[in-house]
Amino acid sequence: MRITHSLILAGGLLVTGSSLAEGLLQWQSNSITYLYGKDFTVNPQIQQTFTFEHADAWKYGDNFIFFDRIFYNGQKDASAGPNTYYGEISPRLSFGKIFDQKIEFGPVKDVLLAMTYEFGEGDNESYLIGPGFDLDVPGFDYFQLNFYKRFTDGSRPGDNVWQITPAWGYTLPVGSSDILIDGFIDWVVDNDENRRGTYHANLHFNPQIKYDLGKALKLGEKQLYVGIEYDYWTNKYGIKDTADFDTDQNTASLLVKVHF
Repeated sequence: MRITHSLILAGGLLVTGSSLAEGLLQWQSNSITYLYGKDFTVNPQIQQTFTFEHADAWKYGDNFIFFDRIFYNGQKDASAGPNTYYGEISPRLSFGKIFDQKIEFGPVKDVLLAMTYEFGEGDNESYLIGPGFDLDVPGFDYFQLNFYKRFTDGSRPGDNVWQITPAWGYTLPVGSSDILIDGFIDWVVDNDENRRGTYHANLHFNPQIKYDLGKALKLGEKQLYVGIEYDYWTNKYGIKDTADFDTDQNTASLLVKVHF
């Protein structure tokens, strides 16, 4: 656990320190998203979320970071109160970039060491590490496939649980603008309760469908989006769905996203 934690923090520090200080940053993107949705489970049903996202590529890999501030529309969550927060830091180190050679076979165009640190209010902290792959999938802007071993802190241990996480982006031209479909799936595949504690297998499917309003209004492309975020999550937070406690989530939120 401590080794995994150290690796993830080291990966994050490499980009925030080395790449920026020494001019190794290749590109970066930052955005703020506002979401409004209903019919959430586990937490209060109506939620408003402000999300900061950062993505970049640098000389030896890439990084994705997001931080959510979630408001429950005047309601109170049993454990978090009227609002809460959640975030993830996901550095990946590219073997192709590190060794300065192409690592390609079949649809794979690079092999990486993928890491994620998940954090939130209360009993909510996990460390993930495993192999990652950049794939060349026709038509897609990008397609990543990461395999993680999860290490979950707190009262619901999830050590040795595997998670499969594809992430993608696809641009569809529509009239004078574009529709961007991007998102991820987090699929925790192991659910042996005798060995894993109470962190259950779960599937989180979370795509965004966004219209490039900035391009349509000639304000600049890839700067202002409107659309929806769909959220399907079985056994949310790894909590087993039962007749007495519904933890299967199936909802959508209105979305406005600004890049800067």
